[in-house]
Amino acid sequence: MNRTELKNKVAERAEVSAADADRAIDAVIGAITDALVDGDKVSLPGFGIFETRSRAARTGRNPQTGEALEIAASTSAAFKPGAELKRKLAKA
Repeated sequence: MNRTELKNKVAERAEVSAADADRAIDAVIGAITDALVDGDKVSLPGFGIFETRSRAARTGRNPQTGEALEIAASTSAAFKPGAELKRKLAKA
């Protein structure tokens, strides 16, 4: 599903215009992004948890040359599905 399809599905389910649905999607994505940037978790009961995970710096290898290289520490976004979502996916 792409953004347009999501926007149309939200508009249909919420019985709002496509423009209102698009603004709502932007607001939700913006709120989740802001929370993650601030280091907070976003918990949506029944759906899941958005959180950040830190990765320590480590030594890797260039697969072409075998040369060792340092991989910098990083932070990435992660999603952990909730129990209800897992149950629905298992039935699918």
